[in-house]
Amino acid sequence: MTAEETGCEAVVERLLGVDSRVIPSAERHRPGLPDHHSVGIFYQVRITGGRLRPEPNGTVVESAWTPLSDVAGLHRSSLVDVGLALARTRPATGHIAPSRSVG
Repeated sequence: MTAEETGCEAVVERLLGVDSRVIPSAERHRPGLPDHHSVGIFYQVRITGGRLRPEPNGTVVESAWTPLSDVAGLHRSSLVDVGLALARTRPATGHIAPSRSVG
């Protein structure tokens, strides 16, 4: 899937963890929808080849590498923070404490 979405070939080096969260109906951007349960599986990968490019026929018009030190200053999904926390702490359980999520 990495090549399809980014143009880069990658190998999985390790499973970082799993994030499971429920966004209650009352907190969703569109009220009246049912609770939303999402499960995210996070891996550490190593890029082995290819060239970064936008996903063909996708919604991304430009792809770019962002230095890790710059990520904290970006407007980003809370899932980025989950992945960073899993990579930084490498919890034995594969889970970090849940954060408040608004979806």
